[in-house]
Amino acid sequence: MDSPPKVLVCDKVHETGIRKLKDAGFEVLVAEGTSYEELLKVISEYDVIVVRSRTKVSRDVIEAAKKLKVIARVGAGTDNIDLDAAHERGIKVVCAGDAVANATAELTVGLMLALSRNICLLNDEMKKGGWPKGKCEGVELMGKTVGIIGAGRVGRRVAELTKAFGMEVLLNDVIPIPDEFLRKVSGRVLPLIELLKASDYITLHVSLTSSTRKLLNKDNMQFIKRGAFLINTSRGAVIDEDALYEALVTGRLRGAALDVYSVEPPVNKKLLELPNVICTPHIGAQTLEAQERASVEVASKIIELFSYVTTRS
Repeated sequence: MDSPPKVLVCDKVHETGIRKLKDAGFEVLVAEGTSYEELLKVISEYDVIVVRSRTKVSRDVIEAAKKLKVIARVGAGTDNIDLDAAHERGIKVVCAGDAVANATAELTVGLMLALSRNICLLNDEMKKGGWPKGKCEGVELMGKTVGIIGAGRVGRRVAELTKAFGMEVLLNDVIPIPDEFLRKVSGRVLPLIELLKASDYITLHVSLTSSTRKLLNKDNMQFIKRGAFLINTSRGAVIDEDALYEALVTGRLRGAALDVYSVEPPVNKKLLELPNVICTPHIGAQTLEAQERASVEVASKIIELFSYVTTRS
């Protein structure tokens, strides 16, 4: 290339990764908060676009990006990127799933604990001047069964953490789970319905695809063990939110903790307003450590891809 590759960073990204790109000779423009309309106007100038979950890299954006060679997602999942359009144009798509797996897994376990001990409700009562010691009796994780739907990076880390709490680990995935890992966590693989029947805690860790959209729905939620807890830190649309609401108000589920929603910010307020629902604003990867790791991982992948292009040319 005659001139340095140009990188547009549309969302907040840790400075370590940005510095790594600049040190490697890339021309980097950080434009946090770039609107969709602004992106359509300027994307034709750039070789690389770096985004998190906020920015949608649609087919229209990709078609307007005449020079684009790489789309980089600083995080896990690519549901905000039109992969078909990128593939048609020969544009590489990279993300940083490894970097954020532990942060998301730790949040999952934190939400499990918050549900189990009524931490959010009791905190609210205390701040209002109450002393609700006898109001909310909790339960322990030790000796309970956790059902993990999706055994990728995050799901496996959740299995390791919950095993350390003394929980029985059940797993479900569409791809085989290595026997070595199952032995490590003393885990068993079950079909989805059987996992729902057996689990005291159900956690979701799947990507959003056409086959996982509303993976949990009215038809299969009826098999959930009565009084179980549900935690979702993957993608909101993998659960039918109307069916979830019904399960919570009827007592099929004792409680739920949600970090993700079918529309973000969420519009299904009736679900969020339930007293047995804990809500966080899609913060699974939102730790200092995870964001730095993710920025560095993505920067390294971009540099590697351009080194390959330079070598080939």
